[in-house]
Amino acid sequence: MTVALWCILIALILPPLCALIAKLASGRFGLKHNHDPRAFLDTLSGLPRRAHSAQQNGYEAFPAFAAAVLVADIVGNAEQVTQDVLGVMYITSRLLYIICYLADWAALRSLVWFAGLAIIVAFFVVSA
Repeated sequence: MTVALWCILIALILPPLCALIAKLASGRFGLKHNHDPRAFLDTLSGLPRRAHSAQQNGYEAFPAFAAAVLVADIVGNAEQVTQDVLGVMYITSRLLYIICYLADWAALRSLVWFAGLAIIVAFFVVSA
């Protein structure tokens, strides 16, 4: 399996990691909140709320990234090393995005988000 394909799995794991950060950072998540965790997460503020928002954005961005990697893999016009580098760059952008969200660096977060989008587009461009 290629590095780019492994990056799909990593991208899938990042949102639940953000949810864990949101729950733990709240300092009040317990088994009683686990019956309706979405309602609990919607009550958060500050860093836990931002971690929850990063989780939601991760799930929103995931399908486009997974599709881009799979299209590049199926079409096969791009060198594998290019696909792998783009995959690692995307995961790096997602990690930076999460850091920016948690740190409340809104402007930088938006720039990093656009970089991630550009990487997704690059998968299609190099595959054409």
